[in-house]
Amino acid sequence: MASALDLSNIVWRTLSGSHAHLAAGTASIRRYARGYTPLIGFDDPANPPFEALAPFCDIGERFYCAEWRGPAPRGWAVELDSAMCAMIWDGKPPDDDPGLEAIALGPAHVPQMMALAAVTKPGPFAERTAELGEFHGIVEHGKLVAMAGERMHAGKLREVSGICTAPDHQGRGFGRRLTQLVIRRQLARGQTPFLHVMSANARARELYLRLGFRVDREVAVRVVTRTG
Repeated sequence: MASALDLSNIVWRTLSGSHAHLAAGTASIRRYARGYTPLIGFDDPANPPFEALAPFCDIGERFYCAEWRGPAPRGWAVELDSAMCAMIWDGKPPDDDPGLEAIALGPAHVPQMMALAAVTKPGPFAERTAELGEFHGIVEHGKLVAMAGERMHAGKLREVSGICTAPDHQGRGFGRRLTQLVIRRQLARGQTPFLHVMSANARARELYLRLGFRVDREVAVRVVTRTG
């Protein structure tokens, strides 16, 4: 059984807990409702009942899911089979950053957020992902060039997500500073930040370690598509 502050089966814990009102599915397998973010969680990662989720998915829909290995279930195809690190906060609160010219992002920014995510590919991001928590960004000359925000939420655990910077603005520390802003706001609420990073992305993992995260666990991550 998961403790309050470990990240085991965190997608399911979110979809059956704090974000249950945003989920569709059954008592044993759930997805975020359409438009929020393409994640699937299951009560038992060793035996996920994908057939029970079929009525809640369209043919051709693509989803991310974690902590599950094994052959593709009937009616589904595995498009990506990889691994990611689940990292939890273990540091001191980041210092204030009065020079950071960040703004709170809202519905009016969604088209630019979607465009930035499409270019930088920070992980699953959809039209209503920004409604899952606070998002902050940096705008230069009317263009959103960097952002970071929140996604999953289980008890006191709060995910930092959507961290990305436009290619022509990288190297200026925007991603780090926005991530620290989100962390400061979560810690001020009494929450414990966590995040996910692909295991192969050693550069990002090292950055998060330096910021104050530690690896809680490495888990399987897959992209699956409903085929029938």
